Amino acid sequence: MKLLYAPASPYSAKVRMAANHLGIKLEEIKVDTSANPKELVDNNPLGKIPTLITDEGQAIYDSRAIMQYLNRISDGGLYPNKDEKRTEVEVLEALCDGITDCLLTIVYEKRNHPPEKVHQPIIDRQWEKVTRGLAHLEANMPKTGKKLNGAHFALAGLLGYLMLRFPGEWENGNVQLAAWPAVFSEKFKHYGVLRPQA
Repeated sequence: MKLLYAPASPYSAKVRMAANHLGIKLEEIKVDTSANPKELVDNNPLGKIPTLITDEGQAIYDSRAIMQYLNRISDGGLYPNKDEKRTEVEVLEALCDGITDCLLTIVYEKRNHPPEKVHQPIIDRQWEKVTRGLAHLEANMPKTGKKLNGAHFALAGLLGYLMLRFPGEWENGNVQLAAWPAVFSEKFKHYGVLRPQA
């Protein structure tokens, strides 16, 4: 299988970490989404990453859809079987991805406009959501036991992206979250290599 990805993408990191954890081999192909590479847009009309291309040629996109696919082909390796527990994990994953969405909106607003055109109210509104989301996570830290799940990898991608793009801007008041990557690294040895990188 092929995974079209970018090293800085937190969603790509989530999927790459999950596949590695499950022992699923992927041919990882770095792409520049701004260049609309043919292999990407031919397989994903949105031109977004990550995009997984199965051995049968089926394209699967959106990181959560890919995570569910990886879960199915690994006989439930990423999500609990019991409905209540599975819902908890899926909601936590959605929260982490939602915070990540807000962070990306901030990055794109700053990157795609000259300083005088940056719309600060957009950044402020998104950062408010980030702050609220991180406070919720700090107050409701997930257990990190022997069995890792999809939400752990979503949180790892989120925190890796915060460390990459927002160092020094989020740690205050989030002591447990700031310490969590070290805890996660003990359970998942490849975090330092697979987390979002510039």
